[in-house]
Amino acid sequence: MTLNVGGVDRIARIIVGIVLLVLVVVGPKTWWGLVGIIPLLTGLVRY
Repeated sequence: MTLNVGGVDRIARIIVGIVLLVLVVVGPKTWWGLVGIIPLLTGLVRY
């Protein structure tokens, strides 16, 4: 399988995913923050 994520893109996805997940805990406490799982996982598995 071909990797589709560059270095900067990968770091950006991981940071955005973590920020969205943290907002679930300390922010407005809505379920929309769980959308952060998607960019976090795609950044971690480099796909």
